[in-house]
Amino acid sequence: MDIVNPLAEAYANHFTSPDDALLAEIAASTAATHAHAHMLSGHVQGKFLEMISCLVQPRRILEIGTFTGYSALCLAKGLLKDGKIHTIEVRDQDASVAQANFNRSIDAGKIILHVGDALSIIPGLNETWDIVFIDADKVNYTHYYQLVLPMVRPGGLIIADNVLFHGQVLQEPVSGKNAKAIQAFNEYVLQDASVEKVLLTVRDGLLMIRKK
Repeated sequence: MDIVNPLAEAYANHFTSPDDALLAEIAASTAATHAHAHMLSGHVQGKFLEMISCLVQPRRILEIGTFTGYSALCLAKGLLKDGKIHTIEVRDQDASVAQANFNRSIDAGKIILHVGDALSIIPGLNETWDIVFIDADKVNYTHYYQLVLPMVRPGGLIIADNVLFHGQVLQEPVSGKNAKAIQAFNEYVLQDASVEKVLLTVRDGLLMIRKK
């Protein structure tokens, strides 16, 4: 299901600042070679993440789900001079591609790639997060949220991707393992009085969550 009218998507793409050369190359290479290229954040969402990061000017970012590195590079653009982004990828092949992409970036020194299970890795990261971007396996979204929220500074942001899950959360009843997990996550955050939240219909849905 198309969540946003394809003509509106194309219009938004046209009126969004272009990717830099490296991001454009990563997007094109992923589209041409990866069986799951649709998982890439893409131009409009990537620029949105970049703009949020530039506005927040974070010192520490956590990304759960690296894929081929596009979104991490977008988020890294707003980091302070001494800032770092920790990004976690469970798949070895995607992590290898992402690291090669990071090595070509002027922000390479600010990006720390972890390979493995995020639920095991996150507790060992002794950081206070300014921004957390969740874009990994959908069945663990609520677990990721519960794990990172205490580590997010007051006023910090959690951004969760795919919260419309291809429109499947709009169906009655919601069916499918991933759609049910996303619906449960959305409901969980809705009931959490410790945060403010807004669900945006960008791409496949972004839930922006600000810790009070």
